[in-house]
Amino acid sequence: MSGHSKWATIKHKKGAADKARGKLFAKLIRQVEVAAREGGGDPDSNPTLRTMFQKAREASVPLDTIDRAIKRGTGELEGVRYEQISYEGYAPCGVAVIVEVLTDNRNRTGAEVRSAFSKNGGSMAEPGAVSWQFERKGVILVPKAPSGRGPVTEDELMLVVLDAGAEDIAEAGEESWQVTTPPTELNAVRAALDEAGIPAESTELSMVPTTVVALDSEADAKKVLRLIDVLEDHDDVQNVYANFDIPDSVLELVEA
Repeated sequence: MSGHSKWATIKHKKGAADKARGKLFAKLIRQVEVAAREGGGDPDSNPTLRTMFQKAREASVPLDTIDRAIKRGTGELEGVRYEQISYEGYAPCGVAVIVEVLTDNRNRTGAEVRSAFSKNGGSMAEPGAVSWQFERKGVILVPKAPSGRGPVTEDELMLVVLDAGAEDIAEAGEESWQVTTPPTELNAVRAALDEAGIPAESTELSMVPTTVVALDSEADAKKVLRLIDVLEDHDDVQNVYANFDIPDSVLELVEA
């Protein structure tokens, strides 16, 4: 779990950079639209839409923008029809990678994802080749020292989230806790945090690795992260999951 905790922190920091470029908004809006199309436009009866709505609001996507995306999804407004596809492959050092996309052109996106792998030391794999190394989980990042209230201790967090259905609590770097839940309990755990007055940095459904590949050198870490960055920078790519673990000492060198 430690590798995924660090990866969640890296992704959260990158999300802030994406937001500055406007990419994150576009990706979140697309996710809201697809969730509404597949499960209806009422967040109370569509758990996936409720999660995507919450994720969009955490990124400060305006309410009217989210509302229009929901209406496009339900057919009240005209919009592009997106297809959900998952690609699997390997990054350098044998790191397993899952790439989730929403696209209106399967052939174009597939070719571009394949090119990203091959140009950055990786390779595509057949469906199912790496997905067995991951489990679908709910993941909530909670700041250890949120503004406007005292520090969130592990004991305090545990009392709130375990009763609501969480499975695990781990450190996600020096500044955050990571709460892991079954997919079906994600919204209940988030609601329990809200009721307890404990803010969350992010709430999402994720693919958590069951085994990890240790990247003990700065060179290996940079190779893997370079491919991840290229994949995440693609407009159609919504999520990238990988099963690497970078020691803190190496991660500090990479981030520097």
